Amino acid sequence: MMRQYELVERVQRYKPDVNEALLNKAYVYAMQKHGHQKRASGDPYFSHPLEVAAILTDMHLDEATIAIALLHDTIEDTSATRQEIDTLFGPDIGKLVEGLTKLKKLDLVSKKAVQAENLRKLLLAISDDVRVLLVKLADRLHNMRTLHHVPEDKRLRISEETMDIYAPLAGRMGMQDMREELEQLAFRYINPEAFNAVTNRLAELMEKNRATLKQIETDLSSLFEKHGIKANVKSRQKKAWSVFRKMESKGLSFEQLSDIFGFRVVVDSVADCYNALGIIHTTWSMVPGRFKDYISTPKQNDYRSIHTTIVGPSRQRVELQIRTREMNDIAEYGVAAHSIYKDRGSAQNPHIISTETNAYAWLRQTIEALAEGDNPEEFLEHTKLELFQDQVFCFTPKGRLIALPRGATPIDFAYAVHTNIGDSCVGAKVNGRIMPLMTELHNGDEVEIIRSKAQTPPAAWESIVVTGKARAAIRRATRIAVRKQYSGLGMQILERAFERAGKVYSRDELKKGLPRLARKELDDVLAAVGRGELPSSDVMKAVYPEYQDAKPKPSASEREEGWVNFRNTSGMIFKMPEGGESAGFEPGGPNALPIRGASPDMPVHFSPEGAVPGDRIVGILQPGAGMTIYPIQSSALMAYDDQPERWIDVRWDIDESRRDRFPARINISAINAPGSLAEIAQIIAENETNIHNLSMVRTAPDFTQMIVDLEVWNLKHLNRILSKLKESKCVSDAQRVNG
Repeated sequence: MMRQYELVERVQRYKPDVNEALLNKAYVYAMQKHGHQKRASGDPYFSHPLEVAAILTDMHLDEATIAIALLHDTIEDTSATRQEIDTLFGPDIGKLVEGLTKLKKLDLVSKKAVQAENLRKLLLAISDDVRVLLVKLADRLHNMRTLHHVPEDKRLRISEETMDIYAPLAGRMGMQDMREELEQLAFRYINPEAFNAVTNRLAELMEKNRATLKQIETDLSSLFEKHGIKANVKSRQKKAWSVFRKMESKGLSFEQLSDIFGFRVVVDSVADCYNALGIIHTTWSMVPGRFKDYISTPKQNDYRSIHTTIVGPSRQRVELQIRTREMNDIAEYGVAAHSIYKDRGSAQNPHIISTETNAYAWLRQTIEALAEGDNPEEFLEHTKLELFQDQVFCFTPKGRLIALPRGATPIDFAYAVHTNIGDSCVGAKVNGRIMPLMTELHNGDEVEIIRSKAQTPPAAWESIVVTGKARAAIRRATRIAVRKQYSGLGMQILERAFERAGKVYSRDELKKGLPRLARKELDDVLAAVGRGELPSSDVMKAVYPEYQDAKPKPSASEREEGWVNFRNTSGMIFKMPEGGESAGFEPGGPNALPIRGASPDMPVHFSPEGAVPGDRIVGILQPGAGMTIYPIQSSALMAYDDQPERWIDVRWDIDESRRDRFPARINISAINAPGSLAEIAQIIAENETNIHNLSMVRTAPDFTQMIVDLEVWNLKHLNRILSKLKESKCVSDAQRVNG
């Protein structure tokens, strides 16, 4: 276990003016508080915070962060209190230690909603002070290094949590070395068989190519020295998880991978980066499509480097990364590299520098999404999408750079610029040409969004976009649009309810009933009534407690055997078959049906829900009764899954000169009010449709559900009728019945 003076010396190597008193006091306090506590390995518990502190010294962090690491488990696991730590170390350190204590209780791989809510807390804590992130990641790294001491049933859970959240978060913060080690350690327990197989193959490959790699290092170093460039050339091998992920995602075998080995060239200045690149490309051939300049356009996590692949000295592909020493520090340590004390920062608050980085800006933007998200699951999906995706860089017409995940569309671009632009997007120009909104964007594309104030984002966009922000915004806009529709419907229902009760409809009166209805907003009440979740009678009773709902009930004389009578609010009685079954019909007689595949002498019938030209259809043999035609989507066909001998391949044989009508069944949910049926019948009549049968069932005090059997020409005709019905103010919903 590291001694007190050894910890101080580690910090002194990169920060000579270290506050030794602070480190000594934190070391002694934490050691005393943890006392005789033991870890699962049997080691003294204090060894854990000490190792976390050691990891942070490798990142060259200041003494305050090291002290927080030493103290991070004291409030959680010992008799220490926040007040005591505030007194001894100051309220700044006390606040961060308490914050880490709360995060210690997180269990990110529990139920999805809990996982999402905990991720919110984690990111909120990180956004307040970057040191929370650094200590939390170092804490997780040491726990993963010692995971073999943990009971086997917990290893997989902790490893999945690490792979899902902590490793990608470290990568997003630019801490690539930590990300790779976390992934490597988690991979060992998530898929031990694959881990061992890939690790062994990599070891064999390294042994086989050791001399070749050394030769390439020597050739490159000699080349740079010859041209007066001071460069450090080092070979590197991909980690097992990175290799396995590439094999899985691209369907490649181990032998097909061409970039297992690479070389990192570290030089003194940006000018040397481009000079080195020029020397390499003029000496060896570049592999087309394998050049990326992240110095000119850095990644969102502040990563900067030039990537190129050449056909090297031994005629094999060689992958190169060229960067300065400062870029190399940022590539390895991310935001931690910005937290190192420099002349432009203050010794007391070195972490402030990190808030100016792109990586930290991404975190801030992610936190802003918290305010927009309506539920934790959406936020979790949003964040995971952002964590895992690689990027493409596109431009607005004014030259603003927009970073997006690979596979992003102009819709994603619009939402990345601003939510209002995404909501009003109707089209896009990519590099000056009008392109479909589902076009995949590529690096360097210039995107201009065409907008309309009348636009509302369609719900179907959700399946097109790839960014969490766009998906969340589309869902929110869809919910608002649906809520607005149901609110209008609910208001009509309540206006009629007030009228029947002899009252004057008033929003002010309705607001009085909100507490009794357990709703915060009036629009919540209206939408609930419109959706049929809240009866209008309950609203009336909440506003007027003395209100009595006088619903007419059918008398015994209004019933006949096998039939059900229904009286609407205007007193009209409708008679319908019990169960609402339709016998179907055969336009023009059995042999006149335009069905190819049916024998001329075979009686052909339609299923109760009907079938229309445009449907894909199937025939089912009915012993002694001919054949019944079903649309392929009919749920009734499931009853014949185990009887393939009864299935007949049939299709429509339509003569365009004929105007036969065909049966279709629809389900309409309408407001239970005078005139509703008349308006629905008028819409059906105006669209040149016959009603063959009608059954009505009271489903709620404010709604009537109608099952209507229609006679239509084809599927297009049926869809037009459904669309017109949905536009009616008295109709809540209209859908085709499929079995």
